[in-house]
Amino acid sequence: MTEFQKLTDTELEVMQVIWKLNRSVTSRELLEIFSKKSWKGQTINTFLSKLVDKGLLSVTRGKWRVNHYSPCVTFKEYKKREAKSVLDTMYQGSMTTFLATLYDDEVTEEELVELKQWLSEK
Repeated sequence: MTEFQKLTDTELEVMQVIWKLNRSVTSRELLEIFSKKSWKGQTINTFLSKLVDKGLLSVTRGKWRVNHYSPCVTFKEYKKREAKSVLDTMYQGSMTTFLATLYDDEVTEEELVELKQWLSEK
């Protein structure tokens, strides 16, 4: 995944299932998992194709022409890239501006102590 592309809520939902399974999956497996949503096979395949295009999944063809989809990044890596993208886009890369916007007057003394400790360890 070279350039970060934020996932839609539904794409993220699909990826979270794949990350949780921690192995390659087929569209048939995902169709069974998402059957409560009444998704059709084409819906699953569309999401898988988009996730491959975004560089989050790789696809290999297995026996009987069944595609197997594997994650290219971990959930932790994705979260880090998404957080960096928000920081860069909304706050010009400034952690200080981000924290000031997020907490302003709502930071407790305990949270400040935790934050100072965390920063001193970096």
